[in-house]
Amino acid sequence: MKKFLFCLIPVVIGFAGCKKLDQTPEDTATREAVFSNEKGLELYTNSFYNILPNASDAHKGDAMADYSARSQAPEFLVEGAYGPRQSSGWTWTNLRNINYFLENNNDPKVAPAVRQQYTALARFFRAYFYYDKVRRFGDVPWINKTFSVDDPTLFNGRDKRTLVMDSVLADINYACENISRTNDNSRSLITKYVALGLKSRIALYEGTYRKYHTEAGLAGSADQWLQEAANAAEQVMSDGGFTLNTAGGADLAYRNLFISTAPVATEVMLAAVTDANLAVYNDANWWWTSATYGSRVSLVRTFVNTYLNVDGTPFTSRPGYQTLEFKDEVKNRDKRLQQTIRMGSYKRINGGTPEPAPPVFSYTYTGYQPIKFVLDDVRYDGGGQNINSIPLMRYAEILLNYAEAKAELGTFSDADWTRTIGALRQRAGITGGLSTKPTVADPYLQANYFPEISDPALLEIRRERGIELSFEGLRFDDIVRWKKGDLMTKVWNGFYVPALDVPMDLNEDGIMDVAFYQVMPANRVPGVNYINVAPTLNGGPNPQRLSNNTSGELTWLTTTPRVFTDKNYLYPIPETDRLFNPALGQNPGW
Repeated sequence: MKKFLFCLIPVVIGFAGCKKLDQTPEDTATREAVFSNEKGLELYTNSFYNILPNASDAHKGDAMADYSARSQAPEFLVEGAYGPRQSSGWTWTNLRNINYFLENNNDPKVAPAVRQQYTALARFFRAYFYYDKVRRFGDVPWINKTFSVDDPTLFNGRDKRTLVMDSVLADINYACENISRTNDNSRSLITKYVALGLKSRIALYEGTYRKYHTEAGLAGSADQWLQEAANAAEQVMSDGGFTLNTAGGADLAYRNLFISTAPVATEVMLAAVTDANLAVYNDANWWWTSATYGSRVSLVRTFVNTYLNVDGTPFTSRPGYQTLEFKDEVKNRDKRLQQTIRMGSYKRINGGTPEPAPPVFSYTYTGYQPIKFVLDDVRYDGGGQNINSIPLMRYAEILLNYAEAKAELGTFSDADWTRTIGALRQRAGITGGLSTKPTVADPYLQANYFPEISDPALLEIRRERGIELSFEGLRFDDIVRWKKGDLMTKVWNGFYVPALDVPMDLNEDGIMDVAFYQVMPANRVPGVNYINVAPTLNGGPNPQRLSNNTSGELTWLTTTPRVFTDKNYLYPIPETDRLFNPALGQNPGW
């Protein structure tokens, strides 16, 4: 907490005209200069946007998720690799910046209505800041003032989650009620409906966390939060003017949201915007295609199996689905699958020429290689050169927040289904089951994901949330609030391989792409990528092998097993901060 005590106001205001040598330098802002006019308030509050993820961080948000196979197990899930000494995130500079503004935004030279707008924006960001802290650490100190160095409350302990989250709710409610901006064509500024969207996200998280983490003793208040989530989402749905993007049809509308230079304003509510003129880029291509730069994240087969058939029936109801080859299993599926991974007719542009682009095994461990944020031209692959803007909040999430909150409250109707899940599936090209909520629970979802859930509609909402929001940075939060940490230790499985030494044409372009062997074949097919799946490799166990040894699912077993226990639902308080203030205590198990 000491880190934020000595920060200066992060606002710079220049003054025009000639200056005497003994006057305040041009690059120094006084309190009077900042708070006595609207331009000063605007410049100050612009600094709050640094709290939001930048474009290069936003597309990596699900690098730690149950459906993400990657080159190495996350340290957070490796026993003994992560603890208080490695922990981070206990930083408070941004909060001091916000609180200083709230304390000083009272100059009568500025009209009260104007000051109120900027106060509402500051309280939006304080809610955002504290929501992040509570998700990460649970109980945290509630601080609504700027500290001096000798303030005795600097050494207080943490406040209860209930106090902090009630304060967060008060802040976000104030923002929703007092931010007057209802539209921003750039999709880079906070509006009333972005505030309502954040409220629906926060309240859904808190309501379900309290419902499923019964050990916290807060289940009795869960429904109040769930109702707040439903109400906020419904206000966006009724008044926000957003719609699901359908431009490009079912084959393109979904992925266009993630590869467009300008945010798709019909659906994207808030984005990390790139600008080539200002040299503001992101590194999505580099991260999602490089064999060395990123974590080589790919989807696992257990999750890919949850994508429905195009007629709305479960893929896992197909006879023999377990042994379908990749080229066959991806056919006639929810159109979002072909817009999320390399498959079928997917092509990349090399020197202006589109070329077939099957999964590349110098990158993917499972065969399900993501393309969601990747620009098709290979010239973007090296370094941070991407020009696509990355959504931070979409209308689709609001529909899902509404559906889940209503289902958890027991008030989810057929009309709600049509308006939310049905609409999302229709956009994805699915033709069946769009207007009536299901009455039979999917046994695959129960067996592999949620055995404790018997409500068929809630199961489908969770299926839809995983698919629609894949890789958008919300999955680990979902696992935490549902108390489903066991999913983080599932085997990282890939597509089905029927036999060793037999080359496979993954995209049916007539060119063989990959083969799997235990002893390198003497007569290798030119151009085929041969992958060693022998049980041992270089004197140790081979992490990449087939589930039945000579056939089966391609599995990826990192050298360090993943472990998730109850302590992993929260991060530890960093050791250096506890040494400075022992009253902070430590989260259980750490």
